[in-house]
Amino acid sequence: MKKKVLVVDDSPTLRASVHYTLNEAGFETIDAINGYDGLEKLSIAMNQGNRIGLIISDINMPVMDGITFIKEVKKTPFKYTPILVLTTESQDDMKMKGKHAGASGWLVKPFKPEQLVYVTKKFLR
Repeated sequence: MKKKVLVVDDSPTLRASVHYTLNEAGFETIDAINGYDGLEKLSIAMNQGNRIGLIISDINMPVMDGITFIKEVKKTPFKYTPILVLTTESQDDMKMKGKHAGASGWLVKPFKPEQLVYVTKKFLR
């Protein structure tokens, strides 16, 4: 059974790129267009009995940003699911906000496919 990764990003291009990279590496991805949509997808997964092994989230999104999304995930049954931030933000203060919210890791866009696969495999052992 393929391990599932929820990808939360408002950029269709980025979602497609992550989807392609992770599917080639043997993972299944579920897409969400912002934090609110991400919470909806987690709820659906839970109701269907699907396990999400990793969440990859952007920070800068409309409707609900990544930091708020991470804080909200930590209030759900998915609170122990690792969350990898994939964003253009590279400032230390933003990384600290992410860490305090509950992010498990941080990658800066644009990402190298092999780096994303490596980190994903590390989290989904």
